[in-house]
Amino acid sequence: MYYTIGEIAKKVNVSPHTLRFYAKEGLLPFVERSESGIRMFKDEDFQWLMIIKCLKKAGMPIKDIKTLIDLTMEGDSTIEQRLEIFKRQKESLEKQIAQLQETLKLLKYKCWYYETAKNAGTCAVHDTIKIEDIPEDIRPIKENIKKVRSLY
Repeated sequence: MYYTIGEIAKKVNVSPHTLRFYAKEGLLPFVERSESGIRMFKDEDFQWLMIIKCLKKAGMPIKDIKTLIDLTMEGDSTIEQRLEIFKRQKESLEKQIAQLQETLKLLKYKCWYYETAKNAGTCAVHDTIKIEDIPEDIRPIKENIKKVRSLY
């Protein structure tokens, strides 16, 4: 069965414009065209498009996705190279997730900080709060803030 660009765009949850951009960038060499030049997407193309979408979400640049697709089209002789590309992207994403986790901890701390201040009617409540009164999961943030303040 073949799908139009609009049909496959809905199936993948991207815009037809995005798919045209991917084609222009060389990410869709596997897509067949009719005699009149219209793209004809097959069920198998759905898997490729989902991988492209996943890699974009993971922060992989278009040129690197194109390299990966080109290597895949070359066949089994490029398995090791493709594996290395995926490993590098996985490492990059893991670092980004770790950074986001640290950011989330700080936001949790600030939510607690302002909830406590709101309940007390003042931010001054934090001048006398004991470390053991701070929720355990956000204590390290408070301690890091104290360290940074003491440096200045």
